[in-house]
Amino acid sequence: MNYSFEYIDIILLAMIAGFIFLRLRGILGKRTGHKESVDSSFSHDFLTEKKLKNKTDQIIFDEKAKEAFLKGAKIAYETVITNFASGNLKSIKYLLDKKVFDQFSEALEERENKGYMSETTFIGIDSASIKEHNKINSILEVTVDFVSEIISCVKDKDNKILSGDPEKVKKVFDTWKFKKDSRSNNPNWLLIDTQI
Repeated sequence: MNYSFEYIDIILLAMIAGFIFLRLRGILGKRTGHKESVDSSFSHDFLTEKKLKNKTDQIIFDEKAKEAFLKGAKIAYETVITNFASGNLKSIKYLLDKKVFDQFSEALEERENKGYMSETTFIGIDSASIKEHNKINSILEVTVDFVSEIISCVKDKDNKILSGDPEKVKKVFDTWKFKKDSRSNNPNWLLIDTQI
């Protein structure tokens, strides 16, 4: 009897993981097979005419594309925050540039070596807005300002609170930069920089 419940739990968890993966893939980007689909998803409103060499370099980033991008960016933001807090970088490696992944790894290693524990509860995102958008050759970069609400604290090995407050919701202001190579087969945007 106990085994059947374990199998049901595994099946349910697999279904939830599959759903989350499909939502992230659908929102953060998927390759449609049309070569110009990435370029047509951004607007030239964010670029000066000096940067445009010819019409193939123009990027369409209309309101619909901005909305879709921000929807995916919000999901990526929450996913990265919660997984970093729990020390689980493997499940978000595909969302991180190598430099950011290495920085996160070093921070987690330092936290572990000191015996610190992080407790984070993600409440939600108040706002997300595109601050800047650039195209350098085939690389598309979008900078996003996030305002979120999080409960977090760091404790030492004796469970003493070193920073934060486990009872208090705090407003967090982050600026993250994402990039995507329009020539790459990888449909995902990568987090390349975080500023607090």
